[in-house]
Amino acid sequence: MTATPADAATAAPPARILIVDDEPQIRKFVDISLRSQGYATLLAATGQEGLTALASKGADLVVLDLGLPDRDGRQVLAELRQWSDVPVIVLTVRADEAEKVALLDGGANDYMTKPFGVDELMARIRASLRSARPGREAAAVLDDGHLRVDLAGREVHLDGLPVALSRKEFALLALLAGQPGRLITQGQILKALWGPTHADDAHYLRILVSKLRHKLGDDASMPRYLITEPGVGLRFVLTDKPGARQL
Repeated sequence: MTATPADAATAAPPARILIVDDEPQIRKFVDISLRSQGYATLLAATGQEGLTALASKGADLVVLDLGLPDRDGRQVLAELRQWSDVPVIVLTVRADEAEKVALLDGGANDYMTKPFGVDELMARIRASLRSARPGREAAAVLDDGHLRVDLAGREVHLDGLPVALSRKEFALLALLAGQPGRLITQGQILKALWGPTHADDAHYLRILVSKLRHKLGDDASMPRYLITEPGVGLRFVLTDKPGARQL
């Protein structure tokens, strides 16, 4: 069916992605990949160019390389976070866990280690854009036809049957499912659920995750919903299949 002018007028504009990377081949690769998926793009080769483009033209998400010629990407992230809440996915060749945790605690929404696959990058961009929708968390109902999580109603159903969760179990699920696809560090989870004095008590979290996985029927060896990034944190992923809904 042909779209009418009224339909075109009311259609949402494509999300605009700012790519900040000093390697021309990476910029071109990501740019082509994003535009093929219907996104609009902005390109910057330095940290200052990226900050200027974001301030003057705006963006819905930033893909930020750390190894920039004029300043470290961490500094760009820190400056950006002083005035913007735009989602940021960091690209880095640095695979050190402490570095990844520092990036997430410093304001990054997600990270990917170079070299990376375009399909995974697109999936992480979609997840970050979903979690950034205003007001989404407060009214979220996630349902893939197998697991239904009603955050506002504090109800969880598995294959139509209610799942009885403890207060801590639901708190963990709500923290993760409220930002689907986003990686949340162990430290952030421990502080949120047990307080700042337990930021290093990772065994608390391991036990809680194990209990929650069991109740959700989530196999730790082949996780479906609770994805662990070893030594870094956790993310909640809703099964991506026809009929999956995030309301």
